Amino acid sequence: MSHHDHDHHSHAGHDHIPRNERKIAIAAVLTGGFMLAELVGGLLSGSLALIADAGHMLTDFASLMLAWFAFRLARRPADWKRTYGFDRFSVLAAFVNGLSLFVIAAWIVWEAIQRLSHPVEVLGGTMLVIAVLGLLVNIVAFLVLTRGEGDNLNVRAAALHVAGDLLGSVAAIVAALVILATGWTPIDPILSVLVALIILRSAWKVVRESADILLEAAPHGFDRRDVATRLEALDGVETVTHIHAWSLTQERPMVTMEVTPSSDADPQTVKTTVKQHLRDMFHIEHATVEIIGPSHHPDRD
Repeated sequence: MSHHDHDHHSHAGHDHIPRNERKIAIAAVLTGGFMLAELVGGLLSGSLALIADAGHMLTDFASLMLAWFAFRLARRPADWKRTYGFDRFSVLAAFVNGLSLFVIAAWIVWEAIQRLSHPVEVLGGTMLVIAVLGLLVNIVAFLVLTRGEGDNLNVRAAALHVAGDLLGSVAAIVAALVILATGWTPIDPILSVLVALIILRSAWKVVRESADILLEAAPHGFDRRDVATRLEALDGVETVTHIHAWSLTQERPMVTMEVTPSSDADPQTVKTTVKQHLRDMFHIEHATVEIIGPSHHPDRD
């Protein structure tokens, strides 16, 4: 006896795509629009903090456009070749954006070392004005990306880029104030390095989470040993084996398993109960459950 069935809510992860797409587009316009002004201000004032932040904003603009394109692509329907559609492209975009943050941080640290070895004149007044304007722009972009519900990994990666810019603007403001008050220019590269380290910490988390999804690791908080124990405690369930769980995107976890019902249980009822438990306890909408006869008793794997 074998019953094979699955729940597949194809639009479960698509509810926030148009909204997230708008968030990314607005942030991209704000970031790209101010990037040139900050670059010019950095060159005129001689501030590494501003130049580094402008370079960061340039990569942010590219990253935001990549994230926007990922959401646009995810709206395309599945086809015969890509039966899950294009949702995972957004995870790939998050992974690439996370890696780009490592490159940016390394460049900032390298430039800071060069500036500490060969100090240059910094115009604190010009630097302060540009940094304050940059802070305001970054605050608006960050609020646009983080407001509302949802925890999309692609939006989080984009928000981290903007947060790095925001921190860069704060560092530039502090450096400008110190330079205006004391004339001590090494504060500029020192604070740039501090921002780079903060960026690296956040970037590592995004890269790790997106890599887990791309490698089809189990969803966060899903331990198949615990899941088997919980399901086998349900009425009518004898054994649960061959549990495999992964995520198409952060919002779309999936699982397959084989369930052996008790000899006196109705297989269809057991299947329905297992799927409902997976929805209620683990928020898994897509579950493929195969009901097998009591005589099989396969080993766990």
